[in-house]
Amino acid sequence: MKRIVVLISGSGSNLQAIIDACQLGRLKAEIVAVLSNKAEAYGLQRAQQAGIATASLAIADYADRDAFDQALLQQIDSYQPDLVVLAGYMRILSAPFITHYRGRLLNIHPSLLPKYPGLHTHRRAIENGDSHHGASVHFVTEQLDGGPVILQASIPVLPSDTEQDLATRLLSQEHLIYPQVIQWWVEGRLALKDDQAWFDGKPLGVSGANATSD
Repeated sequence: MKRIVVLISGSGSNLQAIIDACQLGRLKAEIVAVLSNKAEAYGLQRAQQAGIATASLAIADYADRDAFDQALLQQIDSYQPDLVVLAGYMRILSAPFITHYRGRLLNIHPSLLPKYPGLHTHRRAIENGDSHHGASVHFVTEQLDGGPVILQASIPVLPSDTEQDLATRLLSQEHLIYPQVIQWWVEGRLALKDDQAWFDGKPLGVSGANATSD
């Protein structure tokens, strides 16, 4: 069974979706550890309640970002993971860290990439009058939120929507597509080749695969 380490910074709702998928057998993998840069992150409690090992590292304990990332890398590797999953991990990763896990490092971002990399995606979608908003699961590369998209989910932006409305509705979609993509990776259907995502032996387009693929 493939071994997964999950990195979080906050409440861990996507982590919980991945835990649930494993427990229900929809995701045939084992989460061997959940690590955070925030000792108070509620996601650590979610992991502990599921019997998963946890640890936290404080940036203040390290000289710089590279030193922190090297310590994090060593901590991750102590669990011998096949895949590293970012689930609301709110730190920009250094190039050596990304290179070490290239092709086995996934992230979910709350926008229809390449639209709106970075923060405040829901606000930006509303302010720009977008008719649709969404989330993207992608391979992580050195470009911030710029790695090849694997799968996206889209929801309509309603005239009455606030940032919180959009965030809440979108989360339910994130909880569906993230475990799905991880399962595809576990099955050997996904690969990162020459900075492009491949699915079932074919390169994916800008928007990734079809959500109905089975």
